[in-house]
Amino acid sequence: MYENFYGLKEKPFSIQPDPDFLFFGHRHSMAYAMLEYGIVNRAGFIVICGEIGCGKTTLVRHLLNNVDPEIKVGIVYNTHQKVDDMLGWILLAFEQPYEGMSELALFDAFQNFLISSYAEGKRVVLIVDEAQNLSPGALESLRMLSNINADKDQLLQVILVGQPQLRELLRRPDMQQFMQRVAVDYFITPLLPVEVAKYIVHRLSVAGRENNLFTARAIERIAEASNGIPRSINLLCDMVLVYGFSCGAEKIGIDLVNEVLRDRAEFGVLA
Repeated sequence: MYENFYGLKEKPFSIQPDPDFLFFGHRHSMAYAMLEYGIVNRAGFIVICGEIGCGKTTLVRHLLNNVDPEIKVGIVYNTHQKVDDMLGWILLAFEQPYEGMSELALFDAFQNFLISSYAEGKRVVLIVDEAQNLSPGALESLRMLSNINADKDQLLQVILVGQPQLRELLRRPDMQQFMQRVAVDYFITPLLPVEVAKYIVHRLSVAGRENNLFTARAIERIAEASNGIPRSINLLCDMVLVYGFSCGAEKIGIDLVNEVLRDRAEFGVLA
């Protein structure tokens, strides 16, 4: 809608997790370094947490685009409280047969998959997204799967990605045994105000805009209103560009940002 008017080749502030737009602020750089370190050093469990919309899924997508081809990666997305038996979901993630099998047969099938992958010289990494929805029983199932070893080599690595509730879940006294298996963990905090400015410029640049579009005061207001959460920044910036296009504003100033915020507060359905 506004792309041509602002010299953009695509929408710069989509909320879809697109690794091409990934901005490496300090915390995101550290989180990605932890992911790489954990995989290279064969950490049994890696835990990455952060607020809703902080860019965890985008970070994982970037990891998938750069992971060693000798590593087999499976992702479980559809986590919820009732997923106590993880084996079927895990086999599905690795495109292995699972239908109509008993729990024992599922375990045997997955163990054979790990062993055959190891014999091929390939490592297996399981990523569980939205892991805060898992029950203690599901986490215990994952811990038991991590016991499958060959000599001194661990055959399965698990990356848990989730919201702050995951951190609270893992801190429970009854999860102590599980936490002892976590070798790498990191919590992604919101962007700092100075990072919000760089974030906005970065996304505009990726979308094809090299010249400044938002004024410094507009960016300061966006950083304040969004609390540094990337998804909130994207939603606000996208709407501001719609308003800017509708009134023919060549620059996005603080008055336009404040107008969007007022309208959202007064007329927004979710305000």
